[in-house]
Amino acid sequence: MESEVPSPGGVLESKHTRGGGIVATGLARSFGPVKAVENIDFRAAPGEVTALIGPNGSGKTTLLLMLASLLRPDRGSISVAGVDPATNPRAVRAVLGWMPDTLGVWESLTGREILTTVAALYGMDKKRGAVRAAELLELVSLGDLADTPARVFSRGQAQRLSLARALINDPAVLLLDEPASGLDPGARVQLRLLLRQLADGGKTVVISSHVLAELDEMADAAVFISKGHTVRSQTLAEAGAQTRGYTIATLDVPALRRVLDENQVQATYQHDLDSPRGNAKTRLAGEAEAAALLNTLVAAGVPVTAFAPSSGLLEETYLSLEEGSP
Repeated sequence: MESEVPSPGGVLESKHTRGGGIVATGLARSFGPVKAVENIDFRAAPGEVTALIGPNGSGKTTLLLMLASLLRPDRGSISVAGVDPATNPRAVRAVLGWMPDTLGVWESLTGREILTTVAALYGMDKKRGAVRAAELLELVSLGDLADTPARVFSRGQAQRLSLARALINDPAVLLLDEPASGLDPGARVQLRLLLRQLADGGKTVVISSHVLAELDEMADAAVFISKGHTVRSQTLAEAGAQTRGYTIATLDVPALRRVLDENQVQATYQHDLDSPRGNAKTRLAGEAEAAALLNTLVAAGVPVTAFAPSSGLLEETYLSLEEGSP
């Protein structure tokens, strides 16, 4: 019997979750004349949260369906936890948790009944399935709704139930398509913490989301796709070292302008003519340059009230890719 280690909310997580990862190379998939995916390379490592980012119609959902063994690629290769989903989908599904953007439920069943039914489909006995369902309902904060019919669940509650269902088999690999959709702010925070903990416990977590600011707070790496192609892969550390926009707020715009000019920092300024207050927007080559400039401004006595990136790390990369696209 495999040894077990504690995981979020008291749910037990087996050591097998520390293996695996995803490697996909040269993927292509068409639907008749429509080329949904033309050439995608994708990697996600165990113990990390990997963000999948791209505009609508870029091929994100098609890619996730192929990784989940629900679509066979026309070309290319996939390895999920060391298994090819095209040749052995059953083995992949045994170690995979899949949470689509929208996932229907058996509306006449309660949350508990849905989870115990799915547990039985994974081969759990009745007792273990009941324990697992109770653990997961508490983990996603649905314990008080465990015996409520799913038809009365709100969109956010249904999303949390879908996440619990994706975790029922203690998967090594977790694929999530817009998991925060419909969640209130508090539930979004809980989701970020939970997914970060699951990755820290050894799982491979892949998230497709349009909310890039939230991904900044939990992702380790990101893969950007556009028009069915991989256009960039980067770690969050690499994203932090890239050139990005910064906004500097001050009580004295003339003093700020003087110091920036002396240091040959180009900027645009916004302030009222009848007040010295305002801000400057500039672009800096990474966090080290930003820290050095802030130190210079403070040393020169410029009254800085705020100094921060104008956008998130992944948003900066996304926007730069959009600007560079034909």
